[in-house]
Amino acid sequence: MEKILEWAIAKNYRGLRPSEKKVADYLLYCDGELEDMTLVELAKKANVSQPTVLRFAKAMGYGGFKELKAAMVKERIRKGMQREDISPLYGFHVGREDLPTDVPAKVIATTIHLMREMLKSMSLKDYIKAIALIQNADNIVVYGVENSLCVVSDLVTKFLYLGLKCYSYNDYYLQHISAVNLNPKDVAIGISFSGTSRNTVDVLRGAKESGASTIVITNFENTAIAQYADVQICTGSGQFLYGDAIFSRATQLAIVDMLYMGVLISDYDRYTGNLDLNGKTIGDPTYEIK
Repeated sequence: MEKILEWAIAKNYRGLRPSEKKVADYLLYCDGELEDMTLVELAKKANVSQPTVLRFAKAMGYGGFKELKAAMVKERIRKGMQREDISPLYGFHVGREDLPTDVPAKVIATTIHLMREMLKSMSLKDYIKAIALIQNADNIVVYGVENSLCVVSDLVTKFLYLGLKCYSYNDYYLQHISAVNLNPKDVAIGISFSGTSRNTVDVLRGAKESGASTIVITNFENTAIAQYADVQICTGSGQFLYGDAIFSRATQLAIVDMLYMGVLISDYDRYTGNLDLNGKTIGDPTYEIK
């Protein structure tokens, strides 16, 4: 299968050493010509040593600089083809001069950009740990407020179809009561884009104090909610921008799908069996009109 360098970097970015991230950042954002670049020149441009470039190549799955360079050239050609189609609309900048017909392409381009950034920010180790906690939990309760509630609902729905005992409460009082009544065999999941939503932070603290395992889905590290998280899944690492908040559900819903699929394949026969059973249960939700 042909490797796509940009996706390989995004997938492995979090696990790279700081010096290797310099190489990754240079390749992701440089505008210069890469076709004739030598190992010495790339190391100099990225402000790292030549062995660091070679380690980076290995980390991306290439045998050495020669293979990395071939991938760089292919990436340049691919980006050039894409630039003709969507580059002028990349990012999310809307002003009074914009037309409604501009919006669909801008929304799609921004969503793709945020998904790539999320893949760079995710820890696969924490993701696998979250799957294990969810699979072995007696009960799972998901917490969130405002925009995060639609993500909470999606996660609960998917887990119920898998046959997991999963619950949520829209009322804050009920959220807090349920959190303090959890036990060490239960899992609490808190969803907050900013990581600072007071209600969700307080509820996760209650769940943590009750002995439950806690998973947090947020956009930033080192926020208020992180101190109560056994596992933290980050959807990004950029600054808090209004545009990011608009698209927060897109990345959070992607995390929901990842957790759903991760649990499903952890015991494929069991969970697909539950899906079949639950699908048949609601297979005919309407009455025939006589």
